[in-house]
Amino acid sequence: MTHLRRSALAAGAALTVVVTAAALAPGAGAETAAATPGKPKLKLIAASNSVTLDRYEWDSGVYLDLGTYVTVDDAPLEFKVTRKSYKDPVVARQILRDGTSTRTKTLPAGLVKDFSGLRGFLNVSVTDANGKEVATSEGTFCPNNASGRLRPDAPATSHYPESCPTNPFTLGSVWGVEKGWASNSSTVDYDKPVDLPAGEYTAKVSVAKKYRDLFDIPDDQPTIKVTVREESEGGEGLSTAAQHGDSHGAHASQGNNHHYGPRGADAPTPPALSHALEDRGTAHHLGDGTGHTDGSRIAPALTPNAKRPTGRAGVPASVPKPDLRSLPAWDIAITDGEDGDVPGKDYLAFSANVWNAGPAPLVVDGFRSPGKDLMDAYQYFYDADGKQVGYTPTGTMEWDPRAGHEHWHFTDFASYRLLSEDQTKEVRSGKEAFCLANTDAVDYTVKNANWKPYNTDLSTACGEQNSISVREVLDVGSGDTYTQYRPGQSFDVTDLPNGTYYIQVIANPENRLQETNTANNVALRKVVLAGEPGARTVTVPPHDLIDAP
Repeated sequence: MTHLRRSALAAGAALTVVVTAAALAPGAGAETAAATPGKPKLKLIAASNSVTLDRYEWDSGVYLDLGTYVTVDDAPLEFKVTRKSYKDPVVARQILRDGTSTRTKTLPAGLVKDFSGLRGFLNVSVTDANGKEVATSEGTFCPNNASGRLRPDAPATSHYPESCPTNPFTLGSVWGVEKGWASNSSTVDYDKPVDLPAGEYTAKVSVAKKYRDLFDIPDDQPTIKVTVREESEGGEGLSTAAQHGDSHGAHASQGNNHHYGPRGADAPTPPALSHALEDRGTAHHLGDGTGHTDGSRIAPALTPNAKRPTGRAGVPASVPKPDLRSLPAWDIAITDGEDGDVPGKDYLAFSANVWNAGPAPLVVDGFRSPGKDLMDAYQYFYDADGKQVGYTPTGTMEWDPRAGHEHWHFTDFASYRLLSEDQTKEVRSGKEAFCLANTDAVDYTVKNANWKPYNTDLSTACGEQNSISVREVLDVGSGDTYTQYRPGQSFDVTDLPNGTYYIQVIANPENRLQETNTANNVALRKVVLAGEPGARTVTVPPHDLIDAP
């Protein structure tokens, strides 16, 4: 039987370490190369000579967050990572900017296989007090990880995204570190702690040779004293992950209860948010220049309306509109009565995402009449200066009281259907209402992609039970994932015969939302059911090159 499983997300831990200028001095033996216009100068450093890691009695180990950083100087470190389709491999290109021109350098084929970062970038060796090697690891480096400035004259804010996508159906991403900044190179997989008993250790960290050669990184190997401290249930409380406020720690602290956090689900992205970036204020970036894909233009604030729109509904044909698209389903598994389903039955659970390819955000306001359980919903349209130039009624919003939801849902945003093998018969359906949120960075290379959707005035407000109005937004480049752990994210397959089926995800099924293109709203994922009632299994073939069941 295929069971529900958690996604293992590689997350850069959020640190509050201040990296001093003294830490930038080249190490012994490091070569000092003359600056090349547009080429960043990279170096691996440790923010501290020692760290203390807490091991809690309910955990099977510790997480090697050693506080190492990759410093960037002379020019920004920037990558554009794309794939043409799910039939094509991922291609990563380094962007070299010298102030007057821009060049691109394609990384070797096969080096970057997904959008989570540079795999095998960091090598870690841990030895005990006797000098015996007791643990090793290879870490993925996400340039968008927790980062901060190295000196006062560095850019005050980073315009790059704040995490690397982990959705298996990501199409495009941007990775970057500003000139004069440092990015946390530590990778923490909260599903794979390192089994180190309480005691004293020494960790040696280095950049893998293939990356040192590719980016001319000095052969520095910071050494860090590691103290593992045993903590009991009566100690400080939550694990390190939970203290940092990321989803994995919250999941671990609540055992098998999948409903946690503001969305009541395993948040696919971002896996962690840098404290330094949390505290730096807001930056409203939406893109600029030709094609609006460099993330630098300040987005106009779109203040929610205080009252229902008046006047004749409509929108000029030339006004930009969103383009809603569905991703194929993933995280597909059989479950038997969890999260609000009926015990004893077999359910085909799955995760689904509808995203916005732009060039305009989807902005929906809901207004409630006193005493009513529904809100009237309106879609709004804006010109390039952020001025509202049109609106149209677009259905309703309803209050969802189920545990794990408990917020206002926009109805008919998407629907799910289970189709027969020949795709001519609908054997199961599930219309879903959604609270729109920018959970996943699906393609940040599209026109007007907003690289920081949760730091803008285009933020989602799902509301409370007593709300009189709400605004919900799906920004350009981002998608809204509802995971398999959510109530209603499944089909009852108890009495279905074994065989091949297709999970169909449809965006904007009733065409109530105005968008630029409705021909790309449907995605299919093949599944094969087998087994006996009460012990059903599901096999999920790869979707082109994406082998993510």
